[in-house]
Amino acid sequence: MRARGFTLIELLVVIALIGVLVSLLLPALGSARFNARVLSCTSRLKHLGVGVELYLHDYERTLPQATGPGFDGEETIVGALFGGKKGQLPFFGIDRIGAERRPLNAYVLDVPVPSDDLDIVYEVEAFRSPIDAGATATGIPGFEEAGSMYDLVGSSYTLNDHALDLNPVGDDWSTLIPPEGGRMPAQIVDPTRIALLATHTLYNYDDGADRGMDWFSAGAARDRTTRANMLFLDLHAASAVSVPDRRGREGHTTRDYTFLPSPDWVERYPY
Repeated sequence: MRARGFTLIELLVVIALIGVLVSLLLPALGSARFNARVLSCTSRLKHLGVGVELYLHDYERTLPQATGPGFDGEETIVGALFGGKKGQLPFFGIDRIGAERRPLNAYVLDVPVPSDDLDIVYEVEAFRSPIDAGATATGIPGFEEAGSMYDLVGSSYTLNDHALDLNPVGDDWSTLIPPEGGRMPAQIVDPTRIALLATHTLYNYDDGADRGMDWFSAGAARDRTTRANMLFLDLHAASAVSVPDRRGREGHTTRDYTFLPSPDWVERYPY
């Protein structure tokens, strides 16, 4: 007696069903993979937080900071130089000051940081976010678009060294690092709500513009809400914190976080 095989129609039905199942599962799998990258990014922020804690142990109340040449040629504190690798921007020493001279690196990496101040760029993966999608409108002439903030400035993450403003050529209010450098302000009201480190999306609306840092748009919702992974001053971390579309001082404080060391910081500035 011959065993009965599948007919062509039955095979086509099975293939069609498999296709339907795959089409249903792929978006879920894509969302799961993206969420895993978001969590990996947050984990890197926590790792950087351990480095910051060690740094603060050696330099009391002083966050990692380095100086670079300002537009006037004078040395000035440049927040982007706190850690990471040599970037691409030909301003403030970002394309000249490499991994060896960015102070947080020595507290994050397990090996001595080699010099890359010449032509070799030493990669510092701890500062590269797996969701770093750069910016589509940086506002910087010659660098209007960036595929990666890690490559542009040397780190996917940024320090809360100034509050949002409408000034495209400067920062109106320093926050956790004084303009002249040095220790954090004494007027720290609530470390659990003050942003310390975050993905660059934290500053998406700085200078009154939308920089197009839609790093989280690959998620399941595919919305245009700007979000940031964030490490707070008490060193706890949060994922996908909503960054509201508020320009200037209106965006200083939200229900989830604040740039300001104290609620009256702007009104009393400078101290």
